[in-house]
Amino acid sequence: MLDPLLLKSFLAVAQSRSFSQAARSLRLGQPAVSQHIRRLERHLGRRLFVRDTHSVRMTPDGEAMTAFAENILAANDRAERYFAGAQLRGRLRFGTSEDFVFSRLPEVLRAFTRLHPLVDLELTVGLSGWLNARLEEGEVDLVLAKRPEGDERGRLVWRDRLVWVGAPGAELDPRQPLPLILYPPPSITRMRVLQSLEQASQPWRVACTSGSLTGLRAAALAGLGVLAVARGLIPHGLEELSATRLPNLGEVEFVLRAAGRSLRPPARQLGDAVLAYGERLLSRGDIE
Repeated sequence: MLDPLLLKSFLAVAQSRSFSQAARSLRLGQPAVSQHIRRLERHLGRRLFVRDTHSVRMTPDGEAMTAFAENILAANDRAERYFAGAQLRGRLRFGTSEDFVFSRLPEVLRAFTRLHPLVDLELTVGLSGWLNARLEEGEVDLVLAKRPEGDERGRLVWRDRLVWVGAPGAELDPRQPLPLILYPPPSITRMRVLQSLEQASQPWRVACTSGSLTGLRAAALAGLGVLAVARGLIPHGLEELSATRLPNLGEVEFVLRAAGRSLRPPARQLGDAVLAYGERLLSRGDIE
């Protein structure tokens, strides 16, 4: 095995044709560089340099050694970069609710994948209730979603109010059942909306059902009805409604939940990143 330290000294002398200049570039004393070259020559059993009081010349073996030394050091650098980056690797199955379609979560995921390129990130987007079920069945490793009321599991990321939203200038006819734009079951928001309306004895009808926030937003912009979202995640183009006939929907909690008690390193790192962002994930969206 050739000591990389000796090879670095060799290349420095080979490039500068000067032991003193090589020593300065390596921030070593000249005696140390000279010793490195002698050790390398003893190891190889060949003379690499011929020097006198005026010059330093490379021998044919020294010329041949230059390419070998460059290749060895380059391979060594690649190995060090590989194993430094390999401190975090493996597969991470991450689930996030539809609420974050227009949020800053993609920024967090982009930063995570750049920092940990050897982690194979699998992203699943769906309804919070469905994602929590997938977590229980071991189909995902980490979930960022709403948790049902009264459920204490998961680490709280933030708490927000559920509000009614619709197209700008939307008017609701008090003589007609409230037109609802809803996620399909098992949506936690859907359940909260219907429970609140039943408790308020408010007539309602389902005007649109969509499994995607994009679909719900399109329906609301078309004036088909109203929907409920977290106040900090109101999609672009919609606005909060203040009609008195609309019941209070209370608060909703967004949490991180993991499969099992002990998190594998990739899941723990991503979870820490999401928790660090916290409420900065909130956004009204910039997609038109």
